[in-house]
Amino acid sequence: MQGMMNGKPVLNQSGTPEFVFRVFTTVPEFQALLFLLFVLLYLMILCGNTAIIWVVCTHSSLHTPMYFFLGSLSVLEICYTTDVVPLMLSNIFGAQKPISLAGCGTQMFFFVTLGSTDCFLLAIMAYDRYVAICHPLHYTLIMTQKLCIQMVMGSLSLALFLSLQLTTLIFTLPFCGHDREINHFLCDVPPVLRLACADIHVHQAVLYVVGILVLTVPFLLICISYVFIASTILRMHSAEGRQRAFSTCSSHLTVVLLQYGCCSLVYLRPRSSTSEDEDRQIALVYTFVTPLLNPLIYTLRNKDVKGALRNSIFHKAV
Repeated sequence: MQGMMNGKPVLNQSGTPEFVFRVFTTVPEFQALLFLLFVLLYLMILCGNTAIIWVVCTHSSLHTPMYFFLGSLSVLEICYTTDVVPLMLSNIFGAQKPISLAGCGTQMFFFVTLGSTDCFLLAIMAYDRYVAICHPLHYTLIMTQKLCIQMVMGSLSLALFLSLQLTTLIFTLPFCGHDREINHFLCDVPPVLRLACADIHVHQAVLYVVGILVLTVPFLLICISYVFIASTILRMHSAEGRQRAFSTCSSHLTVVLLQYGCCSLVYLRPRSSTSEDEDRQIALVYTFVTPLLNPLIYTLRNKDVKGALRNSIFHKAV
């Protein structure tokens, strides 16, 4: 049975309400091409980030806070894409496959949790670079193994708390029975909110607050860290020292701009300027491109990681 709210049919949430995702295309040839492309990108993400984790774990020279955070970032990227891509691939071919309300809520919970932890971890990595460059003599005393683990676990705990509050608030809403199609390839917050048959101003306000806590605050902390880092680098007398300090930060800055730039366009834009199709295109970037580029950026621009990979490959070959 369905009830009515604001003149619209509402899903009976005591039953088994379901959503469907909007398909990318109905042309079989394009469906096959997209499937192969997304599978290839997913495998590259898994291989690249797994290689980073393996190198960090197996080479004692990389057992430092910087590479501990890099390995943690790679774990997050693998979990993040795995939460999205398998379901996305299953919906490319054939008819739209439904997802239950509980399934949609579960995917959203893990998606927001992992994405938020990713943002917090990037801020922690900026702090690590700040301590390493601005206070090198005290680095080992400040960035202890215990503190590193506590910061990662604290980031995950805060992300879990924020995600649980946001997801619970959204899935207490009634959803329209006549329009169950999510204009997206995942259960992200904005497209699901658009299907609600109730006033969502409070929910949008909560989304902005969470967005500020997850995106704006960490980004400001990153900017502050790099102001001090830049000031310290400019005072260095050695050109080699300046080059080395810059190279350790440039990879992190590139990842930060990709991650925060894409997420801010989706979650912090005014609703009046938001396009559903644009959101879906931007989401493809932070679902595939960013997790794929992260290991490439850190590998190609980091001599230690490149050296460890080269030694491992050479050792295997021998």
